[in-house]
Amino acid sequence: MTELTFRVADVFPEPFAVAPNLTARVEVTESSDAVVHAMAVRCQVRIDPQRRRYTDGEAEGLLDLFGPRERWTATLKPFQWMQTSTVAQGFTGSSVVELPLPCTYDFEVTVSKYLHALDEAGSTVPLVFLFSGTVFTRGVAGFGVERIPWDRESTYDLPVAVWRELVQAHYPNTGWVRLDHDTLAALAKYKAAHGLLGLDVAIANLLQGAGEVIA
Repeated sequence: MTELTFRVADVFPEPFAVAPNLTARVEVTESSDAVVHAMAVRCQVRIDPQRRRYTDGEAEGLLDLFGPRERWTATLKPFQWMQTSTVAQGFTGSSVVELPLPCTYDFEVTVSKYLHALDEAGSTVPLVFLFSGTVFTRGVAGFGVERIPWDRESTYDLPVAVWRELVQAHYPNTGWVRLDHDTLAALAKYKAAHGLLGLDVAIANLLQGAGEVIA
């Protein structure tokens, strides 16, 4: 039987990806001296918001997700960011596996709301990586197949600045908001009726009319 442990050593932006993509560098150790021929790794990545403190400004940004601070004992619970997978080459002893972490900038997604609410300076995102999958071993009797135990996990504190760097590289000074077709049609009609240059200007006009200050 193989004895596998996983440790997330680093998470960094993938510089040449077409879409926003982080990469987790995972150190895998096999301590029984078995020869791993290959490994199909699946991973569920969760955010564990209880593992860090929040400033008043962050708490205001998290109001939509968790409510006011007095409710956080009931609402501040771990939630899933993504499911991802990769295939690792054979090794003996230890190896480093790169795990892709595709990201979204959709403000309607819970994770994006959470990440946007965090201050960049010195802040981190408390992540939990839950590993599973299949191990293919090679020995004197041929090949064997084993399951990666469901209790294999690792924690990692992702600097908010790393995620902001990724978003800035793919969406410089812009964001993405999903609108209903009827809302989008009404917004386009408003833009045309007022002779505005774009939908961004139309929304800015509507916000200013409602008394909102745009930085």
